[in-house]
Amino acid sequence: MVSFNILILVALSYVAALFWVAFLAERRAAAGQAKWLHAPVIYTLSLSIYCTAWTFYGAVGYAARSGLEFVTIYLGPTLVMVGWWWLLRRLVRIGRAQRITSIADLISSRFGKSRRLGAVVTLIAVVAATPYIALQIQSVTLSLAVFADHEGAAWTDGDFARAAMWFAGGLAVFTILFGTRNLDANERHPGIVTAIAVEAVVKLFALIAVGVFVVWGLGGGPVQMMARIDAADLELWEQDTHRWFGLIFVSAAAFVCLPRMFQVMVVENDDEAQLRFASWAFPAYLLAMSLFVVPIAVVGLDLMPAGSNPDLFVLTIPLSQGANGLAMLSFLGGFSSATSMVIVATIALATMVSNHIVVPLWFALQGDQRGAMSGDVRQLTLLARRLSIAGVLALGFVYYRLSGGGTALAAIGLISFVGSVQVLPALIGGIFWRGATRPAAAAGLLTGLVVWLWSMFLPSFGPGAVIPAEVFVHGPFGIGWLRPEALFGIGGIDPLVHGILWSMLLNTAAFVGVSLVTFPSPLERLQGAQFVNVFEHTTGARTWSRPVAAAEDLLLMSQRIIGRTEAQRIFAREATRQGIPGQLPKATTDFVARLERELGGSVGAATAHAMIGQLTGGSGVSVEDLIAVADEAAQILEYSNRLEAKSAEQEATARALRDANAKLTALSIQKDAFLSQISHELRTPMTSIRSFSEILREDDLPAEDRNRYAGIILDESIRLSLLLDDLLDLSVLENGQVVLRPQTGRLSVLLDRAIAAAGVHDRNLTILRDRATEEIEITADLDRLVQVFINLISNAAKYCDAKSPALTIRVSRAKGQHRIDFLDNGIGIAAQNHELIFEKFSRLADESKAGGAGLGLAICREIMHRLHGDITYLPGTSGTAFRVSLPI
Repeated sequence: MVSFNILILVALSYVAALFWVAFLAERRAAAGQAKWLHAPVIYTLSLSIYCTAWTFYGAVGYAARSGLEFVTIYLGPTLVMVGWWWLLRRLVRIGRAQRITSIADLISSRFGKSRRLGAVVTLIAVVAATPYIALQIQSVTLSLAVFADHEGAAWTDGDFARAAMWFAGGLAVFTILFGTRNLDANERHPGIVTAIAVEAVVKLFALIAVGVFVVWGLGGGPVQMMARIDAADLELWEQDTHRWFGLIFVSAAAFVCLPRMFQVMVVENDDEAQLRFASWAFPAYLLAMSLFVVPIAVVGLDLMPAGSNPDLFVLTIPLSQGANGLAMLSFLGGFSSATSMVIVATIALATMVSNHIVVPLWFALQGDQRGAMSGDVRQLTLLARRLSIAGVLALGFVYYRLSGGGTALAAIGLISFVGSVQVLPALIGGIFWRGATRPAAAAGLLTGLVVWLWSMFLPSFGPGAVIPAEVFVHGPFGIGWLRPEALFGIGGIDPLVHGILWSMLLNTAAFVGVSLVTFPSPLERLQGAQFVNVFEHTTGARTWSRPVAAAEDLLLMSQRIIGRTEAQRIFAREATRQGIPGQLPKATTDFVARLERELGGSVGAATAHAMIGQLTGGSGVSVEDLIAVADEAAQILEYSNRLEAKSAEQEATARALRDANAKLTALSIQKDAFLSQISHELRTPMTSIRSFSEILREDDLPAEDRNRYAGIILDESIRLSLLLDDLLDLSVLENGQVVLRPQTGRLSVLLDRAIAAAGVHDRNLTILRDRATEEIEITADLDRLVQVFINLISNAAKYCDAKSPALTIRVSRAKGQHRIDFLDNGIGIAAQNHELIFEKFSRLADESKAGGAGLGLAICREIMHRLHGDITYLPGTSGTAFRVSLPI
């Protein structure tokens, strides 16, 4: 039998050993002789404070009551470490760049260094941590009661109260001694971290030892143990899907948002490489912690009397089998789980309370801004943290007493988890969304806090304790949709899922909604850029305008915050950097910014910022002015760029308009010339037809003259018909009304037809051809194609002004096309007329010589377009050159 007095002696000896470990680690760290303190394995083991008495004791009870639902508590952190490693790395980088001391410091610093926002986060953290600290107190008192009952001394309510008080008081002493011995600029506690690493090994070894004893000592080995698990009356696989995913979410979010986890994961981290090791090592640690939970629960349900508390199976099973040494080891494992959590949680909470409530409040109560430096801020901060540690533990004790010390540890832990994760929207939004604003963060935090308090925290005391019983049934003032466990009239949901759903939904909606309707201040925009783009801006530099404070005032203030030795070391280092003999450097803007970051490590970024702002003549952070100017300059530059772009666009448009106007002017001239020409062309034959028709009406006209005049009328009619045919042909082609008749023919034959029809032999034009290249088959509307050839050959005959006019017809193949080039040896077409060649009514040469209406090339272009080919003018040749292209 284990003597209760021996148990207390062992516990005190264990605490003394932790004192020695913490003290030794601090001495080695101060002397710079403990590189092993920065090993990734120490960092990973420090993360084990996630595994509190809830996981050591309560996981077994959870499994006995709800089957494999306990796994969700381990899955959440595992998903974070494996899948959200990038998020943790961002948090660590921000913490180092901004000298963050707590999660409240991070959120307040992100949103314009708002002390009020930091106070809100601190309030949420303290209220949410209270049930969890009560859980640790409860677990230790229950475990002590087990040993007392084993001796035959059943505890009364007074015994539980005294044990809880002694445990809370002892933890307060230990935490004050090693958590607030000094103010560190980086707010790191190597002694505490080392002690936590030792406790992590102890609790893991203890739980595995109990598991091995149960499986091999009582269960008959793994095979028989699996058979017992299959036969056990446990609903291992019948899980509520909504509750399952809700628990995974809340455990993952709590792993990031719990102040104690933020403390060890971000604040105590001094190398990002530690995260890489922890990303697989910590999930392995969680796996080892959960490996024997189900076997212990199954054996406990089989061996222990009906009605036994399954949360204590880890202790009661060894005791029932006479394994007193194992029971003692199990007690130390649970004791380690509880103490490590309470120590780190109270340190983190005390830092937040002192930095965001006590010191800012004291600072605000100082009437004279200069007089605010007359008090010893260092001593005030240390005193505030020590009192905060005692106060937080006192709150945990009060909650333990008011809640009645219920036996379901898991339920208490989940309430605390949901409260802690109310900072998640502001945290995630702040580090990824530059548009997030301070009013939005405050709105989201307060909304989430109120909903959590009403739907989960206050009901945890039980009906009638804080909330009247009738409110649970009818709602406050008879408003049914405000019932704590059926908000908005939606009932029948698991209370935990109900609390998670509404608190996070309304919290996030308030945060996003207010962010969309508000605008961040200049300082928020600066901090937002540094947080969101932390990997591009890792220095966290902050600029001050013309600090008017003397270096002596800054040194005096620094000494009162971080101590004389550390302050003088910082100032001496800066003096050396500036090349100034002595220990008083110039108060440059860069130095003041660096000094603010150093002080922020001890009193928080917001408080350090306000204190330096007062010393610099109340100028505040000049970066607001700088950002305002920068924003205006950026807007002016952007507006100027837009004007330049508009100007360039308008200039290009003006050039295009000028070109188009010139083209239109030329076309207008061509149109006028066309109208003049077409009227002439129409009037001339019509006049001839009319005149000779009147002559033919004479009775005494000789037959010979009658025939001659009739021939003239016929020729003029044909001339008029050709002109009208051209006009009609162009209209039909442009409107797409032409009907093509594809045929296949030899190119040489088509060219022969075109040359004959053009009548070049009568016009003294020499045709140069290579008939061998013309022996190719062409598939198209051959009549239309010949019409194009006739027009090009006729134009060469009309316009070529060489002494010996010649036209070369050259056939080639390239890029899947047949190319037929028509090149004469004249002077060509002037460059300014190249764009008008294929326009309607265009006449580029002497009209009297041409004798046409200027529609030929326009008709050619339309024909080739309908034949899926092309006709182009070839500049750069010695004469006039056109190319007809047809697809092969």
